[in-house]
Amino acid sequence: MNFSYNKLFLKVTNCYMSSIVFKCSLLIFVVLAFRTLWLNPLPNGFYWPPSYRPSRSLTPTIRIDKFLEVPQIIWGLNNQKIAFARACLTARLLNRTLLMPMLTANLVYKEVNLSEPIPFDEVFQFEKFNSVCRGFARLGRYSELLNQTRTFELLKGSGRKWTKERDLNQLKQCQEDPADKFEVIRIVGKNPFLWHDHWPVSDYAKIFQCLALVEEIEEEATKVISKIRGGKQAPYIAVHMRIEKDWMIHCKKVEQRYNMSQICSSKEEIMERVAHIGSVQKPVPVYLAIADSLLEDNTILRGWGEGLVPYEKKRLGVWDLYKKYSYIIQAAMDFEVCSRADVFVGNSYSTFSSLVVLQRTQRWINMGGVGSHCDVDTPFVSYAYNILGESAAPRRWMTDMSAMNLSSISYGTDNISC
Repeated sequence: MNFSYNKLFLKVTNCYMSSIVFKCSLLIFVVLAFRTLWLNPLPNGFYWPPSYRPSRSLTPTIRIDKFLEVPQIIWGLNNQKIAFARACLTARLLNRTLLMPMLTANLVYKEVNLSEPIPFDEVFQFEKFNSVCRGFARLGRYSELLNQTRTFELLKGSGRKWTKERDLNQLKQCQEDPADKFEVIRIVGKNPFLWHDHWPVSDYAKIFQCLALVEEIEEEATKVISKIRGGKQAPYIAVHMRIEKDWMIHCKKVEQRYNMSQICSSKEEIMERVAHIGSVQKPVPVYLAIADSLLEDNTILRGWGEGLVPYEKKRLGVWDLYKKYSYIIQAAMDFEVCSRADVFVGNSYSTFSSLVVLQRTQRWINMGGVGSHCDVDTPFVSYAYNILGESAAPRRWMTDMSAMNLSSISYGTDNISC
């Protein structure tokens, strides 16, 4: 009899304990699930019901129910990248998601009406941007809009009286009601590249690190690099050779404006200074990154020093690959080829060259590099051929990642931190 009572007692106890364990486990699961949803934005296409969205003060990430819209981004590839980063950082300041902007496929300057729009996600990976930049900046699609309120239009000022301080004050006012109650703030007016700069280089670098080419373009760039290396892991030099007609007109005007003579570089000067770089073994392939459609000199492959084997797209046998694509994609491929080179040589007054060096400097830092790498042989070494260095070679170049604004990179400089 005692045995039966003991057996029954054990059964009841086990059931009771199992019930407690089950309830505790369920409670823990619910708490963890709620915490996850509370602290993290839901995937694209899912939304908090309006009455249940977490409050702004309790959400540490960028809001997913408030958006910033900017004008179509225009001009050269790297001007567009800076404009995009500036738009992202403006949205971040307002704690808003940036609606995916339109880029421009062709190269336009003043003829904005001739621009050919191209969606951001046909050049860069949308999902990867949000994954890498999670908590720092966020892109959204127009399909995410609930259209609960009309759009608030924000006109950025212009002219000399519109100072950096006035611009920042206008943005801070948009952090509060009545502007902040609108689902979308649309900035109208000039291209984001021309907006005032309120952020340090490190913030821009963070945005640039979140940009990854779509797989098709990345694969095409890898094919070009493989061709340059001869199918091996041989080192190569990439030279951003700015001698096209549009650049020569621009740089001569800048030299006259600032009464200086180290912005423009002739073909001969570039060749001479590259020949004196002593950090690579020769013979070595030299890839010439150049805007072919704007080049009026068909002798760029002649006159290079001994051991330097120059290639441009046609001699390399990749022109047919490039010409399938629009200007912006061709430029993106060249940017990738330059940024992954063993040695890069560019012009410090070029936005393209400046952003290549910024990316190479960031990669060196990500590898554990500390301080300056101006005086030591390191991966991703860069030079500015428009500034004379030691032994008739171009000056070593790295980005000052502690700079408090991007002005030197946006508009060029002879201060290259080395």
